[in-house]
Amino acid sequence: MKTLRLFFVLMTLAFNQSCVYGQDDTNDKIKQVESNLISTIQFKDETPKTLEERMAYYKVHGLSLAVIQNYHILWAKGYGTADESLKIPVTPQTLFQAASISKSINAVGVLKLVQEKKIDLYADINTYLKSWKFPYDSLAKGKKISMANLLSHTGGLTVHGFPGYEQGKPLPSVVQILNGQKPANSDPIRSMYEPGLRSEYSGGGITISQMVVMDVTHQPYADYMKKNVLQPLGMTSSTYAQPPVGVTPSLLSAGYDSNGKTIPGKYHIYPEQAAAGLWTNPTDLAKYIIETQLAYEGKSAKVLDQQTTKLRLTPFQNADAALGVFITTTNVDSTKYFQHGGANEGFRCQYYGSLKDGNGIVVMVNSDNGEILQEVVNSVAKVYNFKGLLLNTVKTLVKVSDSDLESYTGQYALKPDFIITLSRDGNQLYAQATGQPKFPIYPEAQNKFFPKNFLADLEVIKDATGKVTSVILYQNGHKNEAKKIK
Repeated sequence: MKTLRLFFVLMTLAFNQSCVYGQDDTNDKIKQVESNLISTIQFKDETPKTLEERMAYYKVHGLSLAVIQNYHILWAKGYGTADESLKIPVTPQTLFQAASISKSINAVGVLKLVQEKKIDLYADINTYLKSWKFPYDSLAKGKKISMANLLSHTGGLTVHGFPGYEQGKPLPSVVQILNGQKPANSDPIRSMYEPGLRSEYSGGGITISQMVVMDVTHQPYADYMKKNVLQPLGMTSSTYAQPPVGVTPSLLSAGYDSNGKTIPGKYHIYPEQAAAGLWTNPTDLAKYIIETQLAYEGKSAKVLDQQTTKLRLTPFQNADAALGVFITTTNVDSTKYFQHGGANEGFRCQYYGSLKDGNGIVVMVNSDNGEILQEVVNSVAKVYNFKGLLLNTVKTLVKVSDSDLESYTGQYALKPDFIITLSRDGNQLYAQATGQPKFPIYPEAQNKFFPKNFLADLEVIKDATGKVTSVILYQNGHKNEAKKIK
């Protein structure tokens, strides 16, 4: 009982680590944000939850948040613990792994070299690569890859992301990573198809851009980024150093898996610095967002001028993939945001910055469970009326008979090696895809179901005799039929 009481005392302290920068009503708005979390899919009559409740539900130990309005940081606050074993609370200064958000800041560094005419954004990358050359083959069909291709994921390159390395394990050089040579734990970065054909996310391509920066500047990547990007942006707490040398250990959050267990060694090391290696916090990322917004309007140029910033925020050969960011156009007044998410072992994060009016959100957690991120974004968007960021659909449940539920169970082949299995426990139907965890699905019609934590629909199809023959999966604008095989 004493242990439980101590836990609640510590949590109370941890839930009050904040920096408020402005208006008199900010504390009231903070309380509203903390009390209005709603998921992307919401049941009818389901009430909003508190941040503390959702962190407990998702087994998230620590969360950090910053809110931007009118080109200013309104407030930043930390919740929970950065290191559960040591009971170190999250504060606005606590550093998290930014994971793929690293790519956004990397693009600023690359485009600074473009702005200084040290790199041609559209030239063959091998023009600048000295320590290693990209090995073009027949899959590239004679076309050359540019820095613009790398930053917009249109280079047709392999290696989506990187798992990182446990502390104490041998670390590969950048060249070894590019070649997929031991001790690298990822595949070689090579062509999948010709560059410019379409956007295909490639952390591998971003790692090539890291090599270009090093070869052009003749500096270690972290040193170049610190001097030329992080410090001018005011991101003085942040670092690309891997491992994060020179940082007070108590400022580094540990990472946790989706069950709340500590990642071995507390966090992984990412020599793929440009793609995944930034340690930062929401306050520093908010400074980057605000500078981007001001530069876009020609009101500041701490690193990039207006012309280069507009170039960076313009989709390249794709509807939404710009240079180091994705451009989201909402259904509300066509409001546009530049944004990026991130997922390293034990960490998840997301930021949004509007292209006008100077609004933004940054959320970071020390957990593999990132479902809470959108719930926090929903709450902030609702409280501050950030147009288009509130993603919420209310569903009404219907009752399906036990006999129908039983007839829906079985295996459905979406592809020969990708099976959707439907099972039931009482009146609850579950779905599980090959290599993925099982999750509950809920009925909104007698033959149509949906998951709670992501946008998708599953429709059960019967033939004229009433026999179940297939299911149709609707997701991301695509319709895919899976035939029943068992």
